[in-house]
Amino acid sequence: MPEGELRGEIIQLHHNTPVGGHRGRWKTAELVVRNYWWPGVTKEVERYMDGCDTCQRYKNRSKAPVGKLMPNAILEKSWSHILVDFITKLPLAQGYNAILVVCDRFNKMVHFIATTEKTSAEELTKLF
Repeated sequence: MPEGELRGEIIQLHHNTPVGGHRGRWKTAELVVRNYWWPGVTKEVERYMDGCDTCQRYKNRSKAPVGKLMPNAILEKSWSHILVDFITKLPLAQGYNAILVVCDRFNKMVHFIATTEKTSAEELTKLF
């Protein structure tokens, strides 16, 4: 077994224990160092913990909540606020393989414009 895999397995056995697993960085490093040591053991434990899916999902967030959601402004006229998007990777049809979608937020009117994936910025302004 290569040295890196063995170190990873040692850290996993001390970090992912069924009884009291997924402790913090320092507790896991302390448990590993009780029985094993190699240069850079704490850095390797930190890297392992940064990649631990369970720890990342359930980690306490230190940032304050963002705040209350604010509603969007009520629009008063058509085509004052629009959404633009591309639909790409379509099968080739009449020389086109993408669609430019332009949507009005006020009345939800949509324009679909056939184009290609290789459309330049200048060509896009002409289409728009």
